[in-house]
Amino acid sequence: GVAFEEEDAMTRLTTRISVTLLAVMLVPASVFPGTSKEQALLAAEEWLELVDQGEYEESWNEAAELFKSAVTAEQWQNSITAARRPLGRLISREVRSTVYTTSLPGAPDGEYYVIQFNASFSNKESAVETVTPMKGEDGIWRVSGYYVK
Repeated sequence: GVAFEEEDAMTRLTTRISVTLLAVMLVPASVFPGTSKEQALLAAEEWLELVDQGEYEESWNEAAELFKSAVTAEQWQNSITAARRPLGRLISREVRSTVYTTSLPGAPDGEYYVIQFNASFSNKESAVETVTPMKGEDGIWRVSGYYVK
């Protein structure tokens, strides 16, 4: 009777919630609205992952237009190879600081985060990586600058 129908409705609701949660987990995190800081940090981390894997051409493709207008894909591959190869493989990386700004030297006004990471590599125990995501006109954060020292 009634108890069975309530239980059946509850099972359907639980199944629907589980399916919805699964679907949400399968969507890339960058699609979700979050704070600009979270989105910028995610963009920086996903981009750094490409660099860590030696996917230099793909990292150039995924960068902000400002980045791509400043350096060709070939120039980027040459300079990032020269900068990263001597460091060896990444051992660890953690956020050191995140600063929001609307103005950077040599760049047009816009929305930027200057994110510094403390990183450790197999051939350099302590390094600081600076990644600067900028918010595009489409509202998506993309990396506009990278520096490691």
